[in-house]
Amino acid sequence: MAWPVLAQEAAPPAAEKPAEKTVQKPSESKDANSEKVELPFQIQLLETHLRFETNGDSRKEVHTIVKINNILGAREFSRLTFDYNRGWQQVQIPLVRVSHANGGTSELLPSAVTDAPNPAVEKFPAYQDVRVKSARILGLQEGDTIEYRVITTSTKPPLAPEFWLEHTFDRSGQVLEEDYVLELPAGDEPKINADTPADSTEKTGEGLAAMKRYAWHRKFVATQTNPHAASPTAPDVALNTVHDWATFSAQMANTLYPEVESKPAIKEKAAALTASAPEPEGKLESLYDFVARNMNTVDLPIGSTGYRTRPVEETLASGYATQEDKAALLAALARAIHFLPFLYLTYENENTTMDSMPSRFRHVFLSVPLGPHSIWMDPGIEVAPFGMLPSSIRGSTVFCVTAIRPESRVIVEFLPKVPEELPFLSKQDVSVSASLSREGALTSTVKYVMRGDNELLLREAFHGTAKEKWKDVANLLAISDGFRGEITSVNVSDPMATREPFKVEYTITRAKFVDWSKKPVRIPALLPQIGLPDLPKKAADGDAAPKIELGTPLDVETQMTLKLPAGTKAVVPPGTAVNRDYARFSSKYGTSTGAGGETVTASRSVNFLMREIDGTRGLDYNAFVRAVQNDQAGMIMLDREAEKAAAKK
Repeated sequence: MAWPVLAQEAAPPAAEKPAEKTVQKPSESKDANSEKVELPFQIQLLETHLRFETNGDSRKEVHTIVKINNILGAREFSRLTFDYNRGWQQVQIPLVRVSHANGGTSELLPSAVTDAPNPAVEKFPAYQDVRVKSARILGLQEGDTIEYRVITTSTKPPLAPEFWLEHTFDRSGQVLEEDYVLELPAGDEPKINADTPADSTEKTGEGLAAMKRYAWHRKFVATQTNPHAASPTAPDVALNTVHDWATFSAQMANTLYPEVESKPAIKEKAAALTASAPEPEGKLESLYDFVARNMNTVDLPIGSTGYRTRPVEETLASGYATQEDKAALLAALARAIHFLPFLYLTYENENTTMDSMPSRFRHVFLSVPLGPHSIWMDPGIEVAPFGMLPSSIRGSTVFCVTAIRPESRVIVEFLPKVPEELPFLSKQDVSVSASLSREGALTSTVKYVMRGDNELLLREAFHGTAKEKWKDVANLLAISDGFRGEITSVNVSDPMATREPFKVEYTITRAKFVDWSKKPVRIPALLPQIGLPDLPKKAADGDAAPKIELGTPLDVETQMTLKLPAGTKAVVPPGTAVNRDYARFSSKYGTSTGAGGETVTASRSVNFLMREIDGTRGLDYNAFVRAVQNDQAGMIMLDREAEKAAAKK
């Protein structure tokens, strides 16, 4: 967990598509005597049989045989865990068998299988239908083989009769042999990647009972060069039974936040929270602050409750909520005082189609139109300032969830793009006050004042860490900015006080910062390095140069004062000033002499003015970057001859 605090806040990267795995794949390790990569475990056989009924019910059976290659694999499979929601799902583990490398087999006893609430909901009774069934396997050794079957049945799921799925075959060699069987009502046709056609299809039954069976068999061959060896740009199999944006949006809205008349408790709470706020934006901010700060967020992945939210008055009374329930509560409070909220679901935008979109939902947030603009809010993030969305969401396309009636005459864009702008100027001020002792020890107090994406990152880091561990977070912050030493104290403003910039202050000491025996003594300016976005990769012949992404406009100001030991003189580098229409950089260095000795001062500032520039300006941008880097590489020279001369007298 390290972050470039003074790097330009880059535009959000395209989301990576997750590989579908039966178990989480651990990191690979290399044999010390070979370049061959050894996998901690290898799935020798993965069989999946999935059947959907016309009413949305389903049954999924997975049969897996795993070879344990080393101690890391043994640890990975010491416990098999399966998440489910007992509100509409059941999980059975009819078989867990271990074939030992030294001979013999053993089967898991029923007493080794446990069923408990997901650890994230242990303290929250309303969500204890979200559970984990696990099987503990003791004594696994290198060379053992595990075979297990898991059956998951779903009955009357929340969005029935609609259903969806997404599957991608493993191409990494983690799975040696894979069988995938999909049974669907005859009227539903999955979207199948052209590179992975089904090996067989079969129709069974007649009329309403008619089903169609698709079967795939894949076998990994290490030397293969066919299309199956490369990662696909889209799922191998994807299906969604809803194909109309408006219908699907309304269906999700009726599940996430059904439009019902506000109950007295909601009306009274909304009125009380907004009584002292005269303007509409102030009223909305009061509602947001209450939901984001006062309602504990239950950390469950979106969809764990089937997108089914609790009654908002129940959520209000409990004091805790999932991200879906927090969004629904804020929407209900806003409606109670005549705002019109819209909910949105984020999804992985790259290569996402309607067929695969529901499988890729990741987060929920909302907006409220206010005059010509909208206020965007994410109450699930407890420490996000009002109107601020994370950089991972801004600029991305999202799915609008709303049940707008035709008579309302409200035009809804079901796949809008979230604005990239922040509701305030993004700014970072860093000041360093340091002193250098005669023995060469350095003591520095570093103060940060932040607004913007890095502010949110730090708020989340400190908010999610126990106070006694704050030195660890400060140490990571110091390392990311190039400071080394021991953190002796940390002071942080309240991460929940989001109406003001976030402030962090720490003191760091380094016993042997300089070695006075070296001639000459050179030290860098004690300022964080300002990171600059890299140039994009060179375009292919004939293609236009890609745009240079500079990210969110940002102002960075850094200042340093360094008090030197008596008799020590300093020679500082010259300053620099570079101005462009897309960014400005300047630096100043100086010295002053007081009663206690000489003090070195330094300051650097950079202002990013544009979000991007044309790719044809690459040479100009590269010159700007070099000028900044050359300035930051400049050294301060220290001389103790004056001190030695004074000592001889």
